[in-house]
Amino acid sequence: MPRHRGMSRKHREWLAAALFLLPDVIGLIVFLGIPMVLSLSLGFFEVDGFGTYAFVGFDNYQKMFNDPLFLKSLRVTLIYVVVLVPALYCTGLALALLLKQDLPFIGLLRGMFFLPHVISLVVIGLLWKFMLIDRVGIVNKFLSRIGIDPQSWLGNPDYALGTLLVITVWFLMGYYMVLFLAGLQEIPTEYYDAARIDGARPWQTFRDITLPLLKPTSFFVLLVSTVAAVAGAQGFDLVYIMTKGGPANATSVLIFYIYQQAFQFGHYGYAAAMASFMVLMLLILTGILFVVTKGGRFDFD
Repeated sequence: MPRHRGMSRKHREWLAAALFLLPDVIGLIVFLGIPMVLSLSLGFFEVDGFGTYAFVGFDNYQKMFNDPLFLKSLRVTLIYVVVLVPALYCTGLALALLLKQDLPFIGLLRGMFFLPHVISLVVIGLLWKFMLIDRVGIVNKFLSRIGIDPQSWLGNPDYALGTLLVITVWFLMGYYMVLFLAGLQEIPTEYYDAARIDGARPWQTFRDITLPLLKPTSFFVLLVSTVAAVAGAQGFDLVYIMTKGGPANATSVLIFYIYQQAFQFGHYGYAAAMASFMVLMLLILTGILFVVTKGGRFDFD
């Protein structure tokens, strides 16, 4: 009688891997894939929030580019991204280089810089809003003591977005400091010892050793900070708590405007169209980042 052979070892390993991955795959499909498809399709309908759907084709997308508030929110978002991403990169790297040194109380210093990131954004927003109150806030009282006139930091369209950017950098720089610290600790000290023997100056060591060997970390930081700047919670939370998109829509970033259209005005189809456009914008920015950095293998020369 011929013997029935069981599964080969290779097939058993493939089956075991598939079974381990199956719960995650199902979770991604149910909680990410299906909502993305529904959101994309919802952009082609007019939805009133009471179960009524009317197919309108590309009308929502045409409405976007004729909506001055959408165009302004898009411009505000681009300014937010262009300023925030380099600022987080530079501050995170500078802090990491500083706190990699053998300083007294180094652990305490690292914890102090990272501490804001573990506090709720709602609490952060309320505290800063209290400190920035016109004339009587702590910030304006301090500035008046050193001879600087008090300003309406959240009430002046010229200052509001810059104020939110400063607070966002302060809140996030500790997180990116930790990422850069991890990358710096992976660089062998032998390279620095050899550079010191050769008489290299600190700037030369930074340019020729530190930056090139931080390429993977730099790419990850740029990618994560770009995604966070466009669609991150910190942008929405701080705007919602501190300015509500004002004054004069000066801080109305795209994700906040989408929220307004969906949950304040009930324009769910229009909000879904804008959300789809935001995802497309993120994909384009990510693609540009991949091209410019060559997938994390970019040169600084």
